[in-house]
Amino acid sequence: MKRFFCLALLIPVTLSLYAATKNFKGTFVDPKDPSLPIDFKFQGEYAGSGTGAQVIALDKGAFHLVLYPGGLPGAGWDGKNKSLLTGKMIQNAVVLEPATGSRKYLDSKAETFSPTRKVPPTGHIPYSGSIDGDVLTLLGANSKKLQLKKTVRKSPTIGLNLPEKAIVLFDGSNKDEWEGGRIDEQTRFLNTDGSDIQSKRKFSDYYLHLEFMLPFRPSARGQGRGNSGLYHVGMYENQILDSFGSDGIHNECGGIYSIKDSLVNACFPPLTWQTYDIEFTNAKSLNGKKIKNARITSRLNGIVIHENFAIPRKTGGARSDPEGTPGSIKLQGHGNPLQFRNIWILEK
Repeated sequence: MKRFFCLALLIPVTLSLYAATKNFKGTFVDPKDPSLPIDFKFQGEYAGSGTGAQVIALDKGAFHLVLYPGGLPGAGWDGKNKSLLTGKMIQNAVVLEPATGSRKYLDSKAETFSPTRKVPPTGHIPYSGSIDGDVLTLLGANSKKLQLKKTVRKSPTIGLNLPEKAIVLFDGSNKDEWEGGRIDEQTRFLNTDGSDIQSKRKFSDYYLHLEFMLPFRPSARGQGRGNSGLYHVGMYENQILDSFGSDGIHNECGGIYSIKDSLVNACFPPLTWQTYDIEFTNAKSLNGKKIKNARITSRLNGIVIHENFAIPRKTGGARSDPEGTPGSIKLQGHGNPLQFRNIWILEK
């Protein structure tokens, strides 16, 4: 018999949730926080006219827009072509123009920032336009007009049914299965407060489901943007990071850190609930020697980002034990306020 398992979804979010937590300067952890900058209103995803767009907030009214022919990543994009625009908030709208000049991947300065390593990216078409309310209007060099509307995607595995024999690691009621972390008294979410959280139990082969929320940190770039990680058996890291709109490389959300880029960057905007669904098979050893690599199939927000990939070695921050030994699930804090809910594991 299956149960619908999403206790934390039922608990209302209030505006004073995080008064007792560590003060992370320039960081927002509550989508209903009244002190959120107006930039938050415009960042996010837009879709329409057979096209998708991701708008990245870069702080103080500066934005960058990535345009995807065919639709959003994992939802129609052709997987190759992109166009880039820069934006600046003027009064209550964002004015957009083609991204030109010398730019650097994830540069700290908004005027020289690029969310793609190749500038201009393959398939770049100069567009200009504006965002007014929830409507993005673009005009191409060929006078082709595009109109897209803001959309909020939801992972299809949010609140996924709990299999009958699954082990509940966290449902908001307690953190008995974990060392470290804090349950917020009002939301009942599991918070890192910047420090690591580790399961008390050890595992080897399993299917894991968890839901996480990344903070909104518009002034930060790259690894400073809500860095965390999901460690399998304490050895292999699936990165957790606000890499919304970027290329999706190994050290960005979904990547197998230092080893493998994601097949597609499936990261949603910060301050939205996201899901990891992982099928993991531990390495195998004989007489203390590894004879078979660990294998992983990862879905981020329901989108396959790694398919039956053989992980050749440990990633950084791994425990010192030999590969092939059981280990804990670790949720990395890395000095960032991450929130988790609805975590369960089904051993194979």
